[in-house]
Amino acid sequence: MKQIRLLFNILAVVLVFGCRPPARVAAPSRSPAGSGTVAAASDTFLLNLLHRSGLFEPILADPARYRVQVIYTKIDRTSGNKPQFTNYDLNVDRSSYFYPASTVKLPVALLALQRVNELASSGLTPASSFITEAGSPGQAPVFNDPSTPDGRPTIAQYIRKILLVSDNDAYNRLFEFLGPDYINKALHGMGYDSAQIIHRLQVSLSEAQNRRTNPVRFFDTTGRLLLAQPEAVSLMRWQQRQTLLGNGYMSRGQVVNAPFDFSKKNRLSLPDLHSILTSLLFPEAVPKKKRFGLTRADYNFVYRYMSMAPSESRFPSYDTSYPDAYSKLLLFGGSGRLENPSVRIFNKEGDAYGFLTDAAYIVDFDNGIEFLLSATIYCNSDAIFNDDHYDYDTVGLPFLKNLGRVLYDYERARPRRHKPDLSPFKMTYGE
Repeated sequence: MKQIRLLFNILAVVLVFGCRPPARVAAPSRSPAGSGTVAAASDTFLLNLLHRSGLFEPILADPARYRVQVIYTKIDRTSGNKPQFTNYDLNVDRSSYFYPASTVKLPVALLALQRVNELASSGLTPASSFITEAGSPGQAPVFNDPSTPDGRPTIAQYIRKILLVSDNDAYNRLFEFLGPDYINKALHGMGYDSAQIIHRLQVSLSEAQNRRTNPVRFFDTTGRLLLAQPEAVSLMRWQQRQTLLGNGYMSRGQVVNAPFDFSKKNRLSLPDLHSILTSLLFPEAVPKKKRFGLTRADYNFVYRYMSMAPSESRFPSYDTSYPDAYSKLLLFGGSGRLENPSVRIFNKEGDAYGFLTDAAYIVDFDNGIEFLLSATIYCNSDAIFNDDHYDYDTVGLPFLKNLGRVLYDYERARPRRHKPDLSPFKMTYGE
């Protein structure tokens, strides 16, 4: 962040905020052979595009305050419909921490499907009955799920809830099934070195309690035991870090005038989140090392519920407190109806502690538009954590909504040599 502040001060003289040094400005260069990716060399493209819109000036004028990071991937197709990617970034800095919140649910959901495939010889499937027991203090059992037609908890249903409305309990159950060792070793093995997914969400547990995961059992529809997994304790050593942010935090109703410690909180960098999304949507376009162990049915299942509106789901069903765009922050700002059925967003968002993040693949089937866009912004003007006074509605959501619209408008206007065949992403909704 010191470098960003220094550059801001220098470039303010010429009224161009947030750009990197001229030495970085160069023509895009090819990534390693076979990747199909062009890596952009600077922030210039995105910065100029956002400046021209006139919608982002206060944020662009103070990048250190808002900790904005953006990654945009332009997709062009060959005559054989093979995707070619050109990446552009704005202020992307792997060392600049943001709390990933619910975005960590995406890799955990994908790893849960991968783990089921690894255990297929036991008869386990995503639809198997999934019983969670309590083995230690702080653990919560689950024996039924009223959101399913027959009341059975399943991995598939937990993933539906995660993708539709970002359900925290559903994530916790998958975290307990996999355990932090499996999650982090798998992601590190895929090259996602920033990943540190080490705790449940929306429950107050110690580090020791989060290292201890519940005993779980799986049954088929006849009640036959398929798999019994005992309570486990993670002994994995986490990378040491010192992540202190803000001016204070609320504790027991009082403000503590000291930075809030995120050192033992989940971590996932924006480049790794963006790469995970890319590998999910375009597995054949990334190295094998980056691919999750999913079947074609798994991919279609995830695509369907990533892009489905809550109102289109029957099991689970949601009332009007979950609008169609509830989980669609980019382009829609998390509210309203999805008016154009041609536009679908395959995404995972997260918000907590004043950090707002979304990673999305945005498609317009009628107009042949597709692009990847990931962004994070810090919305905490008083720099106090846990006080529930965050600037989501006034800063973060408008920023993400406008960012999505500006890139969508750019994509709609730009010429394409080959119109993409987007049929693999056309899903059937309604149940």
